[in-house]
Amino acid sequence: MTNPLLADWQTPFELAPFDTIRDEDFEPAFEQALSEHKAEVEAISAATDAPTFSNTIEAMEAAGAALDKVLSVFFTVAGADSTPVREDLQRSFSPRLAAHSAEITANKALFARIAALWDQRDTLDLTPEQQRVLMLTHRGFVRSGAALTGAQDARMAEIKSRLAVLGTEFTQNLLADERAWQMPLSEADLEGLPDFAIKAARAAGEEKGAEGPVVTLSRSIITPFLQFSPRRDLRERAYKAYVARGANGGNSDNRGIAAETLALRQERAQLLGYESFAAYKLETEMAKTPERVSDLLMAVWDPAKSRAEADAKVLETMLHEDGLNGDLEPWDWHFYAARRRKAEHDLDEAALKPYLQLDRMIEAAFACANRLFGLEFSPLNVPLYHADCRAWDVTRDGQHVAVFIGDYFARGSKRSGAWCSAMRSQAKFPRVQAPVVINVCNFAKGDPALLSYDDARTLFHEFGHALHQMLSNVTYESISGTSVARDFVELPSQLFEHWLEVPEVLAEFAIHAETGEAMPQEMLDKVLGAANFDMGFQTVEYVASALVDLAFHQGAAPADPMARQAEVLAEIGMPPQIAMRHATPQFAHVFSGDGYSSGYYSYMWSEVMDADAFAAFEEAGSAFDPEVAKALEKNILSTGGSRDAEELYMAFRGRMPGVEALLKGRGLA
Repeated sequence: MTNPLLADWQTPFELAPFDTIRDEDFEPAFEQALSEHKAEVEAISAATDAPTFSNTIEAMEAAGAALDKVLSVFFTVAGADSTPVREDLQRSFSPRLAAHSAEITANKALFARIAALWDQRDTLDLTPEQQRVLMLTHRGFVRSGAALTGAQDARMAEIKSRLAVLGTEFTQNLLADERAWQMPLSEADLEGLPDFAIKAARAAGEEKGAEGPVVTLSRSIITPFLQFSPRRDLRERAYKAYVARGANGGNSDNRGIAAETLALRQERAQLLGYESFAAYKLETEMAKTPERVSDLLMAVWDPAKSRAEADAKVLETMLHEDGLNGDLEPWDWHFYAARRRKAEHDLDEAALKPYLQLDRMIEAAFACANRLFGLEFSPLNVPLYHADCRAWDVTRDGQHVAVFIGDYFARGSKRSGAWCSAMRSQAKFPRVQAPVVINVCNFAKGDPALLSYDDARTLFHEFGHALHQMLSNVTYESISGTSVARDFVELPSQLFEHWLEVPEVLAEFAIHAETGEAMPQEMLDKVLGAANFDMGFQTVEYVASALVDLAFHQGAAPADPMARQAEVLAEIGMPPQIAMRHATPQFAHVFSGDGYSSGYYSYMWSEVMDADAFAAFEEAGSAFDPEVAKALEKNILSTGGSRDAEELYMAFRGRMPGVEALLKGRGLA
């Protein structure tokens, strides 16, 4: 029988036939597809005719289609519905893919053809998009070590392979720790928890096969527990387990992996002639240098720290008023902040949550996309990789634009966090293909499923990434959708979060799960008024993580990352009541791969722009102004990486923003 991963998919919109794909299909499909791609690359590099854009660059763009199909399915299920078999396969595939990539960039004949085209670029009569693809291809080869020879060349290949292994191990260790820990709750332990948190704990217990409700390390379960449980001892236990992920000793400990990863990255950068990995990594980003990143983060750090320290004093007073002596601890912050928010804004998370039904928030995101960009969403009944998933056909003016898949619920087989990926990216070459885009979240199940305000913001954030993929309109897949500078990629996602705060959106879609009534105006005012509540805490925990990430990748790699982490936090005066959002052993953004290494700052870099970009709508008088929406799609959402990120933003806004809009938006000005 034909392996379903390698067959032509005779399915609606050529979606992966998940109902016929088995775990045992992955390895043989991977072997064959990898072999095919090797042969395709060899044919391009061995060609005897003179290099042209068509027979070299476009040939490379077209190569590897089978491998892309196999890996798009595999990595989707490996991240969102892991099994021991899939984890074993990932450990096998990752170093082989790294070696394959290294072989391509080490192919001297291929690089010679690319370099020849680069040298002749002014005489090739290329379109602007083709010029961009040639530049990115040439730059990518050089930065991958294509110009290295001899022992340096061989060492670069070894480093890449080892880093791929380490990144996979880091992710799987973190998942193992999250999956292994649970805290059973007696009926008495449920005292003080709102109904939604109790239901989530019971559902988690059922999913874990426990006899009763449990707290797990899923953020959508542990955060409400820390907010509402009056049991300080249980909060402490849960909090310490959460921050200890990846640092519990044994086979799942990530501290050694982090140290080796940092050392290899520094060696890699030095092989390429860079002083540090941060200098290497940031060269291609909007920020360009570590100094510019540090300047941004420190400009935000001081006002954020001042706000957080003032808030800590208020919360500690509340602790003492409860008859508890001593200092405010990190496991106290969420509890007293929630109580303070209720007192100051009369905003009760338990009362708010029934208005934030998952299905209605999905409808809200779709409705905003319709008003802004004319997109329409129709449910699709197609086989997907898990029963929790759902899919929609995305159209505009009756024409198919994309398929959107949502996988929203937490489960033990899914890694933590939330993300957007394209199982197939938009392109017009070598054939026209519409994107297949997936949003993966970790919300607590319920009937109906209810979101916190932070959850709802996460849903809008990931859907902003999805819009970047769905509205892409370029020729080549390598520059499609979110294939942009890392510190630019978060602009569309963070910008879309603003529409959750548009009063008319909440008024229409924030409908009570039981009464069916719209959110009262008084509560809506409180929600919007409390938007910047606890922003000192949120900013401090984020910026501290970004500064540690940057410090890790500047200069010599630390032999003991945990000691270096402690040094950085001491240097900046980290408030003791607040922990980093992602401590080193669980910092998947930085250690699961190179994606956000030296780049965790990029959320804030993008926020400088997103605050300014939404101001364009406010200046036009409407969050749905059609002309601004059209300019946003034309200059940012449809263009992918076809032009330099700063050029794209300038085309949309006419200037680059300063940090003032960000501080004002966070209420820190």
